[in-house]
Amino acid sequence: MPLILTRTGLGVNSLVMKVAFCGIIGFFTFMTPVLLHLVAKGYVVRLYHNRETDVYTAVTYNALLVEKKTVFHQSDVKVPDVSRMFTSFYANKKSLLINPMLFDLPHDYNHLMGYDQPFTFDPEDMNKPD
Repeated sequence: MPLILTRTGLGVNSLVMKVAFCGIIGFFTFMTPVLLHLVAKGYVVRLYHNRETDVYTAVTYNALLVEKKTVFHQSDVKVPDVSRMFTSFYANKKSLLINPMLFDLPHDYNHLMGYDQPFTFDPEDMNKPD
């Protein structure tokens, strides 16, 4: 883009302004993907479940778009008390973001998040550590 603007005459004649303009465009060209990765690095692209062992495998992408697999058991899932913007749950202290609408069976989502576990409203149970 900077080359096109300078060749067509839409740019300025000052070398300092050209360097500043190209620097700003270059900064945003390379920093935008890095910032997007920092925000969305925990987004789960694919999620596999082994029913026999109740082990999940979450596939995410790293900054170079290489698949990264996180293997965790359902008992390792910790749902945050206060909802976070880019976190659905923590698995082995790693924040992951999933879209519940993409589950074909709502029971699978409920099992992953631990919503199918029995609970009580007893105040003594609320103070127990997980």
